[in-house]
Amino acid sequence: MTTQAQRKPAKQRNMPVNRAPRPEYVAAIRYPDGRRDLFHIRNADNLADARELVISEVGDVRSVMIALRH
Repeated sequence: MTTQAQRKPAKQRNMPVNRAPRPEYVAAIRYPDGRRDLFHIRNADNLADARELVISEVGDVRSVMIALRH
């Protein structure tokens, strides 16, 4: 009678996890004096986070428009 050797489960290796790339946002800023500027935001988790990052960076603004960059 022959017995088959049972395989041990494979050990999990410490391989890097493939994460989805973070979204990139574009912000159009209008300052109180009428000037305008564009910003690219790469390190925000969502639209609200992107807005907070822009406002903390530039300070006083008249308007901010943020969109997901394709």
